Amino acid sequence: MTTTVEGLDLALLPGRFAVGRLAADQPLPADPGGVLFALSRSADELSVLAEEGRTPPGARVESGLRALRVAGPLDFSLTGILAALTAPLAEAGVPIFALSTYDTDYLLVPERALAQAVNALESAGHRVHG
Repeated sequence: MTTTVEGLDLALLPGRFAVGRLAADQPLPADPGGVLFALSRSADELSVLAEEGRTPPGARVESGLRALRVAGPLDFSLTGILAALTAPLAEAGVPIFALSTYDTDYLLVPERALAQAVNALESAGHRVHG
């Protein structure tokens, strides 16, 4: 049986983050350290998420992102986690970059829209700490 989610707790991570794009055939970059680092490769691209200033040289970069971490670990039987978070953000016109790991989910929003994002999430019954 699956369970849906309501009233999630999210933590605002310190610092700013960036998402970089490299060609799909580029070698995987080394872990630059920091509180959050992720790699994703498809046939079309190699994406890198890292703290601002720690993306690989030569990457096309979108910077100035703030990260919200969903309190976890999350049970795999839960359904609608990202939908519960992204729907209020979409209604508020806040662009996002979503990242899922084995234990939890992260939402990255432009720093300029952080207050709007927090307000939308809290209005939807979620709690943002930090």
